[in-house]
Amino acid sequence: MTKPTPAITLDLSGMSCPAPLLGAKRVIDDLQRGQVLLLISDCPGTFDDLFAWVKYTDNQIAETTTLDGKKTGYYIRKGKAAPHPRPHAVLDIRGVSCPGPILEAKKLLDAMQPAEVLELISNCPGSPADVKAWVKSKSLELAAMHESARGEYHFYIRKK
Repeated sequence: MTKPTPAITLDLSGMSCPAPLLGAKRVIDDLQRGQVLLLISDCPGTFDDLFAWVKYTDNQIAETTTLDGKKTGYYIRKGKAAPHPRPHAVLDIRGVSCPGPILEAKKLLDAMQPAEVLELISNCPGSPADVKAWVKSKSLELAAMHESARGEYHFYIRKK
């Protein structure tokens, strides 16, 4: 999976909440379904504001990324993403540090059949980069990924 390509970038660094949320709402209302807004903010409350907002709207936080150490980039997709694949197994490994999530996922995937999907839930900060690198080096596909809460990731890994 690659980073979403933004149709518009909106840098609201230096503005306090709720300005980043309000700015994002104004811009995203004018986008077409499926287009992505990259919102850049350094307000610590933006994360919670955006994740609360998308629960009640037809929008999705596709990805977040740290920029310049103090700013966060929020890739906001207008419209919900296609549904993730239905998992054949779920591994909820919140609280386990890297490389634990990958080691445990490997054990489960080794026992799974080709085309089956494992949902891996992790809150290890390194898991997004680790999982992306790991699936590229193995006979696996990262079918979907999303951040469900601050630092909590769901990965849908398909065995090839």
